[in-house]
Amino acid sequence: MSVWGTALLAVVVGLMVLIGFLTPVAGFAATIGYAVTGISMLLTGEADRHVQGLTAVDLAVMSCALVLLGPGAFSLDARLFGRREIIIPESRRPRM
Repeated sequence: MSVWGTALLAVVVGLMVLIGFLTPVAGFAATIGYAVTGISMLLTGEADRHVQGLTAVDLAVMSCALVLLGPGAFSLDARLFGRREIIIPESRRPRM
């Protein structure tokens, strides 16, 4: 993939995350892209590339958190597919 193709993919994924459209898909694409970039930079022998590699790995972890958390209340996903409510049941402990 060329540099322009990679840059275009990064812009599209960024816009998808920004407006909240297909957030898990966009976050997963960002996670894979950052992880591959970070690992490839960490495997090089140059010392200045290691800082960039660690930054990319950090961004991959944040993108993974975005995938697990999902879109926000004001996202396009919430408008199209409805908000999801998580109900935590009361624990089954004996009452005193």
